[in-house]
Amino acid sequence: NSRGTTSLLKDSISFTDVSAAGLFEGHDLLRRGFTSVKNELLPSHPLELTEKNFQLNQDKTNFATLRNIQGIHAPLKLQMEFRAVKQVQRLPFLHSSNMAVDILRGNDECIGFEDILNDPSQCEVMGEPHIMMEHKLGLL
Repeated sequence: NSRGTTSLLKDSISFTDVSAAGLFEGHDLLRRGFTSVKNELLPSHPLELTEKNFQLNQDKTNFATLRNIQGIHAPLKLQMEFRAVKQVQRLPFLHSSNMAVDILRGNDECIGFEDILNDPSQCEVMGEPHIMMEHKLGLL
C-alpha cells in the first residue's frame, strides 16, 4: 500500500468525531444526559418536529396560497429565485447574512433572535481560511 497509514486514518476517521479528550472518551452525563435509543429516534417534545420544520411548513403554505391566487407560474418562479439565491455563497470562512433569501421570504424588515444574538465577530469558532477552503474544495 503506497498511501501509508496516515491516509488510512484520515479516510476512516472524520475530524469532527475526534474530541479534545480523544477517540476513547466516555459518555459525559453532565453535558449530554442519559443515552437511550428511544431519545435518539423520537423527539423529546411533541412540538419539536413542528419547530424544526417551521420554515419548510410556512414556505409550503405560502406557495399553496400563491398558487391558488395567481396560478402555478408564481410559486414556480419564486422557487427558481430561491434556488438561484441559495447557490451564491461567500467563501466558507466569511460570514454570509443571506440578505437575498430574507428579502424573498419577506423577513428583511423583521428583527429576530438571530439578528441580535448571532454576531459572527463574537463567534467562538473561527477557522483558518486556507484549511477551510481546502476542505470545501476536497483537497484536504
